[in-house]
Order: sequence, then C-alpha cells, then structure tokens
Amino acid sequence: MTRIAFGMMRLPLFDEEDQTSVDFKHVDRMVELCMEKGVNFFDSAYPYHFGESEKAIKRAVVERYPRDSYIVSDKFPTMIIQEESQLQPIFDEQLERTGLDYFDYYMVHNVSEFSQHGWKDIDSFSFCKRMKDEGKIKKLGLSSHAQPKELDEILNDHPEMEFILLQLNYLDWENESIQSKGVYEVARKHNLPIFVMEPLKGGILANVPPEAEKLMRDCNGQSPVVWALRYFMGLEGVEVVLSGASTYEQLEENIGIFETAEPLNDEEMEVIKQVVEIINNNIAVDCTKCNYCLDYCPTDINIPKLFEFYNSDNIIGVEDWTPVGNAYINYARTGHPIASDCIECEACVNECPQHLPIPDLLQDVAKHFETPNNGF
Repeated sequence: MTRIAFGMMRLPLFDEEDQTSVDFKHVDRMVELCMEKGVNFFDSAYPYHFGESEKAIKRAVVERYPRDSYIVSDKFPTMIIQEESQLQPIFDEQLERTGLDYFDYYMVHNVSEFSQHGWKDIDSFSFCKRMKDEGKIKKLGLSSHAQPKELDEILNDHPEMEFILLQLNYLDWENESIQSKGVYEVARKHNLPIFVMEPLKGGILANVPPEAEKLMRDCNGQSPVVWALRYFMGLEGVEVVLSGASTYEQLEENIGIFETAEPLNDEEMEVIKQVVEIINNNIAVDCTKCNYCLDYCPTDINIPKLFEFYNSDNIIGVEDWTPVGNAYINYARTGHPIASDCIECEACVNECPQHLPIPDLLQDVAKHFETPNNGF
C-alpha cells in the first residue's frame, strides 16, 4: 500500500528570498497534523534550506516525539563532495543537525552523471555502507535523476541498495529528459521499493492551465492535486510518496487525498494524456523549484522564482500587460537580481536535476518581461 510522507524540502518561509528563514512554528503545526493523522515519515537532505530543514526535523519531530513513533530519511550530498576527508564530518553534522543517533532511511543523494565525482571518484557508497554496518543507518538506498540506462548500470554496480527515490509524475512519464517511466521500469527490474519525489512537479501539477483543469473537473469533479496524487496509487512497487507541501493547508489536503482516494481508472488515464498535451503546450520551463541552483549563482539570482513568473505568464497566455508582468517589474524595482543579471557562467547547469539550460532560459525570461514597454 502506498503511503504519504512529509518531504521537508519547501518549508514555509518568512522571506521568500531567504531559504534559511523557516517559519518553525508553522512547521510544528504541520508535523502535529502528520502525527495526528498517522503520517510519521519525514524526509530531509543536507542542502534543503541550507541546513535548516534538518534542524527542523530536530525541533519539530525529534525533540517532541518518542523515537519509536516516527521515521526519518536523509541523504548524503554527493554534489558537494570534493575529497574523502569530507565524508565523515558531513555525516556527523547531519546526525547533529537532526538530533538523531541513526537514520531509518538514508540515501546516496542525486546519483547521476553530474555528481560522479562525489560518488564514483570518491566512494560515497562504501562510506554509507560502513555507516550502516555501524548501525547509524537502518536502510540504505539512493536517489537519482539519472537516465534509465545509466541508472541500470549504477544499480548493477550497487546491489546493496535497499530502496530508491525517483522523480515520478504523470507529466514526466514520457518526458525525454526525465524519463520517469524508464527509470520506474529499471527500479522494478531490480525489485527495489520505490519512493517518489516531485509528485506535483514543484507545484506545476497543482496549477495546470484552465483548459486542463476543466477537463479534470468535468470528468470527476476532482482537483488537479487529487489527480496527480492518485496517479501513483496504481503503480506497483511505489511505497512512499513525498509531499513537498509548503503550508499546513497543502499538507492537510495531500494527507486527506491518501486517506480516501483510489487509483485512476482507464477513462481518467485517457484524460491525463490530454492534460499532458495541454500543459506541454503552455508551460515554458520544467522547473520544480528544488532550489539546488541557488547556492551556485554568483549574482544571487532567484532562478526558480523567475521561472515561476515566466510559467505563470505563459499559462495566462496574454501578450499585453498582465498582473504577473507587473509583479516581475515590482520584483526588479525592489532591488532583486533579475534574468538579465545572469553572467552565463553555467555554474547552475550541472546542479539542475531537470537538466535545464538555465542561462538560455533566463535570456528568454529577460526577453519576455524586460522590455521598453515595461520600463526596462
């Protein structure tokens, strides 16, 4: 049976421009809701909110509930590993941040070609296996944004993996860059329990174009969020779906869906195909707002924020002035770095799990919003 977990990747913030400004009291309420509803699985990672997510685990979960009442998963940050001497200190730091003696589930994080130095040149797998042997990890797995062929090779090389975290959602199922269906089939081939990240693709599937939402509502009266989360209920091998909710209300909705929903039927799957086509015709950038790029931009551009502006304006589909365009102007006038501030250093590109050509896309954003008519 598929269960839902609280993925603490996009926590509520006091300041959207400061990923460390976590509203911990709001997080406390979200965790309380989870525990009341029997959702006792919490997921974090070393880079989430620049470490504040792991601290939130300690404050909202570990310091408030008995150890046997909850499950925590965390991830080893291969993306930042430059030398072997970093391995133990980073792992120890994660234990300290979370206040834990061991992790229930632990992953070698983002295992793909972009992070090879941190897991292949430096053997993070062996290190994590040693931590498991020492009792500091109960179940060892990996998360990956690799392509199917590459993922199959990785799993052949590491049969010790006990589960896998993959990006799966109906929009990425046939996407040539993400290939959700392909990596799902690889995981099934290796008989690994599957955890799901980005079920709503960073909120994109919660805010589909009006035409797509109408199709969904006319079919069964349900919201796009319900459709997106029901998609996994018919997939064999999927054990955990991470809800990356940013508010109490979003989390409450997600939990409620898992309490009552059923897998999509054949008629609904046909509607999904139409919805995918509509979204692909309207969306400009497949950004999931994972924020991995933020730490690498020398000009401090909030890249996910600018892509959110761009996607929202494209979904509206109006050439003239829009509220979104006005919001972009106000964002620029209040001193925030904008798309034209990109120096095309490409430091962000290798960090993007979606394989986006970020500098090129920022040029598109600049051309779209930063026009003479808008005062630029």
